[in-house]
This record gives sequence, C-alpha cells and structure tokens, in this order.
Amino acid sequence: MKILITGANGMLARAAAEYCRTIGDEVTALSHSEMDIADHQAVESRLTSIVPDAVLNCAAFTKVDGAETAKQESYDANATGVENLADVCRKISAGFVTVSSDYVFDGAKEGFYTQRDTPDPRGVYAKTKYYGEILARNTYARSIVVRSGWIFGKGGTNFLSLVDQLLADGKSITAISDAYGTPTYAADLARRLRELAELDLPGIYHVTNSGEGTSYLGFAQKVCDIGNFDSSLIKPILMRELSRPAPRPVSSKLACLFSERLGLAALPAWEEALKKYLNGS
Repeated sequence: MKILITGANGMLARAAAEYCRTIGDEVTALSHSEMDIADHQAVESRLTSIVPDAVLNCAAFTKVDGAETAKQESYDANATGVENLADVCRKISAGFVTVSSDYVFDGAKEGFYTQRDTPDPRGVYAKTKYYGEILARNTYARSIVVRSGWIFGKGGTNFLSLVDQLLADGKSITAISDAYGTPTYAADLARRLRELAELDLPGIYHVTNSGEGTSYLGFAQKVCDIGNFDSSLIKPILMRELSRPAPRPVSSKLACLFSERLGLAALPAWEEALKKYLNGS
C-alpha cells in the first residue's frame, strides 16, 4: 500500500513508518513543518500530490496540561486537523485511520470502557480529541477512529517510556498509585493501525495491549522486576497530591468489542510487550 503518516516526529508515527516499510509499503511520513494538518490548503495540496491508499493520522497536540491554556492549538491539531484530513481523504477516496484517546472517558467506570460507553471528556485535551472523532466520522463515513492510551515506546518522552532510563540512572521517581489504564506498546499499536487500514471497515476501535491493566505505580514496579532495578527508587503518590491543571480519568482502561470478531488477534499482554521494549526489540 501507499501510506501517508502524519506527525512524523512522534513516537507512534515513527513506529508506524518503520512497520509499514518492513512489510513493503511505500511510506511518506510528514512532520508538522512539512504539512500543518490544521491548514486545509496544505493538506489538500500534499494529499492530492501523493494520492495515498490510506492515511494514518498520528499527529496530535498531546500536552494534556498545556492544552488548558493553549486551547486553540489543541483544537487545531486534534479537531480541525482531523476534519481536514478526513475531508481530503474523502475527495481522493483514501482510507483514513486517526488516533484518539482513552481520555475521552471521564474515568468513573469500574472495569473496561468499550464502544458501548458514552464519552464524557473533561479537560481541553480530552474534549478536542473527542471533537476530532466526531468531525472525522461526520466528514467521511469511511473514517476509522482508534482509541488508545498509556502508549510507550522507542523515542517516547512520557513517563511510561522514560521510567526505565530514570531507574537505570539511579534517579528517584514518583508514580501514581491510584490512576489506572491499559498500557500500549507503540510498535504493537502501529501494526494494528496498518491492519485496520487494510481491513477498511469504518468505526471506532479500542486498541491496547492485553491484560487487566495497571496503575503507573504497577507499571514502574514491573519495569523494576524486568530490568532488575532498585524498587526503593519508586515513591508512590496519589493523584490528588499532584496539582495539575487538567483533570484526568481515574481509570481509562479500554477493551474492544469488535477486533477479535473481525479476525484481529488480541495484542500481546502488556507485560510481554514491556519486556520487548526493555530488551530493545
């Protein structure tokens, strides 16, 4: 397939580009400076020139706290940009896969969120990601929306991606003990994005690694177990002890109702995926 990937400098986009190239796809990966997805004219010019079979939208404004003040920037990337991509994909009859977030849910539910649950986003980041979902589906019936969360991987700059290096350097870290999610290895998510592009069945999919999920503390402790790091470096903390600008869901664990019914095998357990990541594979 001829694949266009947005957000080329991000962790997920790099993983997607790497995977797609390994299976023989013709890949064009564009950074924000190469194509601002909030600029409809720029999107139309690029996509009509390249004419991809499918677009994997990995571009996003991901600063959850920063979005509370950078509202327009968050909306431009997470909503307007998604709408622009969906619109041009419709015009050129390209498949469209866009990545949303577990944060579209309020976090009050016990257990896993599925596609039957109604989103109730709280912060600006969460709201703009949900608007992006709505705009994609309203603009182009062929849109595939992928909700994921707690993504970690090579080149990542979030807590989950950096905890091993911090522990390896002997640095003390704080890990939230009462916030829960389903960790997702970027390499596994990237593969599923490509599979969904091939499947070309519109809808909303929840994509995470398998398992019961964990807390940030549990994730850090598993990193310690696998990497044989000093667990005394990990200091538990409660969500309420962190005075962060943006509200976050207490639990945003995801499960998909459709994937396995459509012949998509469950992704590996997050603990196994974490081992692969820590082993550099």
